[in-house]
Order: sequence, then structure tokens, then C-alpha cells
Amino acid sequence: MTTGVVVMAYGTPASPEDVEAYYTHIRRGRPPTPELLADLVARYDAIGGISPLAARTAAQLDAVAAQLEAIAPGEFVVRLGQKHAHPFIEDGVAELLELGVDGVVGLVLAPHYSGFSVGQYHERAAAAADPIPFAGVDRWHLAPGFVAHQAASVVDRLADLPDRTVVVFTAHSLPERVLEGDPYPEQLQESAAAIADRAGLEQWSGWALAWQSAGRTPEPWRGPDILEVIAELAETGAAEGVLVVPQGFTADHLEVLYDLDIEAAAAARERGLAFARTDVVNDDPEVAADLARLVVDAAATLPR
Repeated sequence: MTTGVVVMAYGTPASPEDVEAYYTHIRRGRPPTPELLADLVARYDAIGGISPLAARTAAQLDAVAAQLEAIAPGEFVVRLGQKHAHPFIEDGVAELLELGVDGVVGLVLAPHYSGFSVGQYHERAAAAADPIPFAGVDRWHLAPGFVAHQAASVVDRLADLPDRTVVVFTAHSLPERVLEGDPYPEQLQESAAAIADRAGLEQWSGWALAWQSAGRTPEPWRGPDILEVIAELAETGAAEGVLVVPQGFTADHLEVLYDLDIEAAAAARERGLAFARTDVVNDDPEVAADLARLVVDAAATLPR
């Protein structure tokens, strides 16, 4: 029997010409205003014209597929499904069904579960797979490879920063209305604590949680934002440097390369703070091995 694996990601424009259609899809079919579109295009221009996310996601998928083949040769086939770009989640699942798989496992390239994000990915994949059985990997925020990778990068970056550096763990903000009773904030706290412990931060500095990349809607989003934290650290004299750990993101893309490497770095520099950012996991083989094992475990729960 063969199990299909749909590896799911947010998606990104394939070219500068695709930015408007991509943004319209994110906005549920509502075209952005000229001002919003110009701002997004400017952000992509600032990181080289387009995001490397598509290539990073493809590399992550290949890494997971290779690990699955090493663990269970011939038992899994892997396809990509994206939320806001081709191939969409439904496309990836449809391709698996055409191959005649007996069940489908969903793996989202995001470590922490939220019903607003990972939950929605799984709902779409399960609906597309019906009546073929589906199982989802809900979370991997404490996977050993993930924690070890993040901790190693923390230690590496701190070596070049002032002694009075605060480590700030960030993740994508979500609207407050969707976080009521949602495990997302708690899991972010858990993974930050695990990474901090592994990195021995008590020997280096304090650490804190912050949020970033909130949507441009009038409703309240979870904070404090990383830019607010940077401003407070400078105004209070609580630190001479800040190290951002974007633990909620697993690939180099706009929210990391612009929101942190350009915008947050500039905010720190303007306030006289040293600034650095840890690596994201991308296609790290140890993390891919963890994800493959979680897929195998999820597949074992599928009815046969």
C-alpha cells in the first residue's frame, strides 16, 4: 500500500507579474488598493524583486521526501499543496489520488498549531481527499532537530553581540478573536523555552516573546510587535543589542527577509542597538528527518 503525503505551505508569487493576483487571493478575491499593491511590490523589490520562498519550499519538500524514502522505501509519495499559489492544496491532493494512494497525510511547513492556520490547511486537505482517509501532523514545535537547530543559531549569533543582548522569539501575529482558546500562543512559549534552555540563555541574556507581520485590518492583532519591543529596549536602556529568533517561520521569505532583516534591523540601528537574526531551518536534514518520522507516525493511524 502507498500513502500520499501533501506537504503544505503558504505560497508566494512566482514572478513580479504575479504579485497582484497573489495579493488578491490572500484578500479572498478583493483586489488590493493601488497603495497596498505598491507597498507590497516595494517590499519584494527590497529583497531582490521576488521571494525565494518557492525554491526554499521545493527544497524542504525534497528533503522530507528523501528522508521518507530512507525510512520506508517505496511506501510514500509526496506532493506540494499551497494555500495561496499554484499548486493549491486541492491540486496536490488530487494528484496523490490520481496515483492511487490508500491514504493521505498532511504536513504543514509551520511548527506551531493554530486553527486559523494549520487547522485550515488540514481541513482543506481532508475535504479534497474524501473519501480517502486523511491524517494531519498538527505540530512539531518541540521536534528535537528543530529545537537543536534554533538553539545552535542562537549561540552562534550571540557570540558577536554585546553581553547585554536580549533574545526575542517572534512568530506571525494573528487576530485576537481567533486566539481565544487556541494553542498557538502556548506552543510558541513552549518552543521558545525549549530553545532557550538548549542554548543556555541564562548564561547569555534574558529572552522574551514578541509578534510580527500583523495584517492590515482594523481589528486588534496579538502583540507586542517586534518593532515596539525594539523601541522599548532602547528607550529603557534595558539592552545594548537584540537577537531575533523567528521561530514561527521555517523558510527565508518576505516576513523574514524584509520585516526583520530590513525593517526591524533599521529600527534597531536607528536607536543604537546591535541587531542580528538567527537562521531559519529551510531544508535542514535533521529537521527533515524529524518531519519524516512524524509523517510515518501519522500514517500508522490511518485505517487500512
